[in-house]
Amino acid sequence: MALPRPARALPPALALAALLSGCTPAVTVDPAENAADPGCAPAMVAVPERIGDHDRRETTSQATTAYGDPTAVVVRCGVTPPGPTTDPCSSVNGVDWLLRQDEGETWTATTYGRDPAVEVVFDSGAVASSTLLTELGSAVERIPAERQCVDLADAAEGL
Repeated sequence: MALPRPARALPPALALAALLSGCTPAVTVDPAENAADPGCAPAMVAVPERIGDHDRRETTSQATTAYGDPTAVVVRCGVTPPGPTTDPCSSVNGVDWLLRQDEGETWTATTYGRDPAVEVVFDSGAVASSTLLTELGSAVERIPAERQCVDLADAAEGL
């Protein structure tokens, strides 16, 4: 008995998909210390498939994702929420981000006031922080905000 045509076409299509998926290896990312926190799940399933010109890639760890080939952005959920700090804070569409320049064009953005916290390490030469933080915002919003950034004047008023 002959198989219907779609069934015969399926194995070559699966083989092609397997071949193409093997072209870009998974990005090795160390998981955050609290990657198993259930609060990460809603955010991580909502991250976009693309940020700027960079497609989402598979990673080797729970509650992580990456973008670009070569990798331009790494996202980790479950980092320890930062406490009060003097690091610059930007509020982008209702999500507060602490920003820190690492080496060269590498920056780290960490959510402030959300537990678990989300950390994003990115190459500012490959993707603008405004694009990145805007496009990740709707996913990160799924972790409820408990606090927000305040500036020095606001903090002084509370004394």
